[in-house]
Amino acid sequence: MAENKNPVVKSEATKAADTKTATAATSEAAPAAKTEPVAEKAETENKKTTTEKKKPGRKPGAKKPGRKPGAAKKETADKTTTTRKTSVKETVHVQFSGKTYTTEDLVKIAKDVWKYDLKKKVGDFKAVELYVKPEESVVYYVINGEEKGQFNI
Repeated sequence: MAENKNPVVKSEATKAADTKTATAATSEAAPAAKTEPVAEKAETENKKTTTEKKKPGRKPGAKKPGRKPGAAKKETADKTTTTRKTSVKETVHVQFSGKTYTTEDLVKIAKDVWKYDLKKKVGDFKAVELYVKPEESVVYYVINGEEKGQFNI
């Protein structure tokens, strides 16, 4: 059979490897001569920048030693600030027959009724709804959505 006299075609990777070894040999022999191709130079610069960016240390999702799992969540919740709106101070005065009551006064009377008349603990007093009827001089109340009654003012 006839021999194939065609030259062997080298792949791009093989050519790059041959060029690197040739440049390494020439750079050792003559340091002033730079024979590194532009594409390879850019490639080596890219490798340097990517390796410089990676820093050793803890992974982003890894737990910190000595902490409980819920502790990190609590810290982030504590650090967040809530936006508070400036609230307007409200005072309601009910005047009739020469008497004046504020809402704070009526709530205090309702708490006293809860504590002394109904014989319940002040700590159990959670919510109150007051209905004032000045023509009858009576305040109707609903405490904690359950206890209903009235008191005179």
